[in-house]
Parts: sequence; structure tokens; C-alpha cells
Amino acid sequence: MSTIRKRRVPGYCFHKASGQAIVRLWGKFLYLGEYGSPESYAKYAQLIADWSNGQPEPARPQGEITIIELVAAWRRHALRHYQKDGQPTGEVCNFDHAARPLVALCGDELARNFGPLKLQTVRNMMITGFTSRLGTPVNGVCRGQVNARIGRIKRIFRWAESQELVPASLSHALATVRGLQRGRTEARETEPIGPVNDEHVEATLPYLPAIVADMVRVQRLTGCRPGEICLMRPRDVDRRATPWQYRPASHKTQHHGRARVIFIGPRAQQILLPYLLRDGDARCFTPTESERKRKEHLREHRKTPVQPSQVDRSKSRPRVRPTDRYTKDVYARAVRRACDAANEKAMQDNGTAREEKRAVPRWTPNQLRHTAATEIRRRFGLEAAQVCLGHSAANVTQIYAERDSSLGLEVMRQIG
Repeated sequence: MSTIRKRRVPGYCFHKASGQAIVRLWGKFLYLGEYGSPESYAKYAQLIADWSNGQPEPARPQGEITIIELVAAWRRHALRHYQKDGQPTGEVCNFDHAARPLVALCGDELARNFGPLKLQTVRNMMITGFTSRLGTPVNGVCRGQVNARIGRIKRIFRWAESQELVPASLSHALATVRGLQRGRTEARETEPIGPVNDEHVEATLPYLPAIVADMVRVQRLTGCRPGEICLMRPRDVDRRATPWQYRPASHKTQHHGRARVIFIGPRAQQILLPYLLRDGDARCFTPTESERKRKEHLREHRKTPVQPSQVDRSKSRPRVRPTDRYTKDVYARAVRRACDAANEKAMQDNGTAREEKRAVPRWTPNQLRHTAATEIRRRFGLEAAQVCLGHSAANVTQIYAERDSSLGLEVMRQIG
């Protein structure tokens, strides 16, 4: 005689992370509201009745989506939206960093229950640091980064409203959380990015690979962005114009429909000319060529003769292969290493084990753009700097181009 097993009724459970009641039905966890509330018990009874009668899972009403589900839906959208040349841009990674404390704090809570107070708690986590859902400690960031990441979280919820995933009033409530102000918060401050002194650049050049050193020289003379110097190809440089004109195939503002023209003067032309004598679609500056030149230099300056077994020591499957183009991160890392090498040499020459002040402070390729902008503004005015940097508004150029304080000094000498 066979027996019919009765299906066990799923229990009314407590979800510790969110403080809500949950039940597992139709192969997923369903949130019922505040644990122990009459509304949660009523919802539990209704769902159990539908499940027992064999009815399908009820359609989720508006706003019944968790934070972690909302972030996952946003990321799928971001991977399609933030693209350039068929590849996701760095903005996707920026949103990932912004969403980490949000998911760590209330990833299992309903998105419709998120509000200004919880957003401020997320902001405090960004300042002090937190532990991710995977157990990884995350350090706090500076005030500017906190404001930028909070702005990205607000953008996620605005997008969710457009998709009817959350109530329409939620983004308006989050907009009431203002950005942190200098001197009125515990978030650490960072100095604004400014130009790098030319003497520091010159002190770094001997410790850079020859190709990267030429990239630095060309960028300093033209004021282009680090990514634009990395993407340069011979076909993108119009040598018939005077001066030469470089139109990058991909640039920062191309999604706004703006054109980008970089003017290359005689001094930069002299540096760049050898790199233009190659296939038009090839990159002017490549790690492959740089690594080949490095090995040739080592071979020429070795102190012992080359043994027969050392004629060809190339590995068939090397762990790291140089690529056919530089990225702005690799470019910046090469500059950073050269700064460290210059300081190490200075310490050896001075016979000191450690210097309290670095002889060559670390600088980044983006500071070369600030240096070029400051020089152009001082000699030719703000509008000229705006044209050379490719800005659509002069107020953006003022961020890059420092004011010339000597003008004020001269005025005060005459009228003060």
C-alpha cells in the first residue's frame, strides 16, 4: 500500500540582514515586510494559500525588487550603455565601486524602502571604510570621491524610476541629500591636481623607456589627454595641414557628437616623425616595440659574451606578452616607476638611506595636460587654451590652466 507524502508548508522565517520576514516559495525567497507585523503575516497566509492551490507565482508589484537585484539590472544596462569602440568604458567600474557599500548595507532589502537616511549611512561607510559582502575590507575614500559615488547611486535610482522598478518619488527624496562640503565633514581632503614642473619631468625622462619618454614629450607639447597619445595612429595625423592635425578615432566627448582636433607643432613633429613611418593602422607607440628595444639595449651592454645557448632564449609560452598598444593605466604606471627610480638614484648619490622629501615627486601623465594648459593660457590667453585642450566651455579650461599670479604682482607694483 503506497502512502502519499504531504507537502511541507514553508515556514515564516526571519531574515537577519534586513530585519524582514521571508518565505521560500516557487523556488525563490519572497520578502513579506517587517518581521512580526500583522501585514507580514497576512501576506504570508495569502502566498501560502496560492502556493497550496497550485497557482503560479503572483506578479511582482511595482517597487518589489531588492537592492541587489536593482544593482544587477543597472549593471546589465550600464554594460550596454557605457561603451566605446565595442568595449565597456571605465564608468562601469566606477558604478561598481559606488554600489559596493550600498549592497553591503542593504543588498537584501526592498529598493522601495531605501531613503535619504540610508543613503547617508552608505555615505558614512564610504568615509570610514567597510567590509564587502565577500568579506573583503574596503578603505575609505576622499570627500570628492564620496560625492561622486553618491551621485552615481542617485543616478541608479533615477534609471530605476524610468523602468518602473521603484516608486516615482524615490529619486526626489534621495536628491535632498546634499554633497559633502570642504571643512564640514570628517572625510579626508586631497589636494587638487595641478601642473607638474618641467624640471621634474626632465629628471624622470632618463628612467623611462625610450618610447614612453617620447610619449611624454609629445603630450607635454600638445596638451592632449593620456588616452589620446596612447591611441595615436599614422592615419589619424594629417601632415598636409600646417601645423599637423591629429584627429583621434576615439576620444572622451565623442558620444556628445563633438569633434576633437589636436594641433602638433614643429617640435612635437620632430619627435613624432619616426613613429609615423609605419602602417597607417598600427599604433605609433607600442609596448611590443618598447620591449624589443629594451632587450636590444641589454644585449648591447652586457659584460659577458653571448653563449651559444643564449642566442635565442625566447619562451614559446611566456606568462606575460606585450600588447600592441599602451593603455593610460600602463602609461601612468611607467611614469610612476620612473619617478621612484629617479628618487632611488638621488638617494644613492646623496648617500642617505631615506629622504624625508622626495627629489622628484610622483606625477601622472594627466598633469602634463595641466602644464601645457597653464603655459598656453599665460602666453596666449584662456580662449587659446580652450581650443588647444578641446573644451566646449572656458570654465572647464580654467580647471586645467592655472592663473598667472605674476600679472597681479605687476599691477600692484604700479598702482599699489
